[in-house]
Amino acid sequence: MAVYNVHERLLPVGEREAGALIDGLSGPEDRLWPKADWPPMVLDGALAVGARGGHGPVRYTVIGYAPGQWVRFRFTGPRGFHGFHEYTVHPKGEHSTVLRHTLVMRARGTARLSWPLVYRPCHDAVLEQSLDRAELAATGRVAAPARWTPYVRLLRSRLTPG
Repeated sequence: MAVYNVHERLLPVGEREAGALIDGLSGPEDRLWPKADWPPMVLDGALAVGARGGHGPVRYTVIGYAPGQWVRFRFTGPRGFHGFHEYTVHPKGEHSTVLRHTLVMRARGTARLSWPLVYRPCHDAVLEQSLDRAELAATGRVAAPARWTPYVRLLRSRLTPG
């Protein structure tokens, strides 16, 4: 099963400020990843090509990184996830930038069921929260905060310990 999933947000900031959000991923000053509500993004070192890590059961390796512009992660887990996800910045003028997250993969084996039933709804929720955090960092507020669907709340109640 081919998967192409894109989330993006237009931010009223320049490319440099939007790119700094990518550069902070998994670091102590990470303003992009919604770690308060989801498993944190953790890497075995600084954000750099070759760094390994993930969030929750999703595992990956950094396979491309252009500071301030782009980072790409190749999936190493869960089983059946074959592809990558990435954050990119796209300038839209001097004071406007699109921050985009793209996931491209082939789901094979049991992932043909786990992706649409479990991972996709949670992925969509975490990515919208990530873009909310980007908007908050850029503007100090979030105009229309993402809301979890009842299905995502049900999944979280079944999948999170405690």
